[in-house]
Amino acid sequence: MGFERVTLAAVSDAGPLIHLAEIDSLELFATFDTLFVPETVYKEVDASGVPDGLADLSYELVEADESRVGTEELDAGERAAIAVAEDRGVVLLTDDLAAREAASDAGVEVRGSIGIIALGYGREFLDRDDAASRMRALQRETSLFVTEAVVERGIRILDER
Repeated sequence: MGFERVTLAAVSDAGPLIHLAEIDSLELFATFDTLFVPETVYKEVDASGVPDGLADLSYELVEADESRVGTEELDAGERAAIAVAEDRGVVLLTDDLAAREAASDAGVEVRGSIGIIALGYGREFLDRDDAASRMRALQRETSLFVTEAVVERGIRILDER
């Protein structure tokens, strides 16, 4: 018995774009049928050097009114991504804890880089060992601060599928 394929749409802030690029895994964004990138986020990513592979991604550059997301601890890109997620009813992709909390408080579904890798496994873009290896690489080889416990929880999710 197979799973029915659900259409997935998401908006990313800069974090997952940068962190997955650091482990050459930008292709995992293709697990989403529709990917939105707010212009503010693109400018953030561009300022630090557009990652190789970003031009190969299929995404829609969108405008967002980040001023209506009134959390001072978030940067403009995070606020813009939350605004798009709320407006379009899509998943927010972020690795920022404060952004995750603000989005969750607004009723927005949130996934981080570990979750994107798990989804890549769930949608058969990766096998289990490759997914686990990439999760571990996020901790060892990127600018993302992620604890061993979070990585191990991600790997357990793979094993539960």
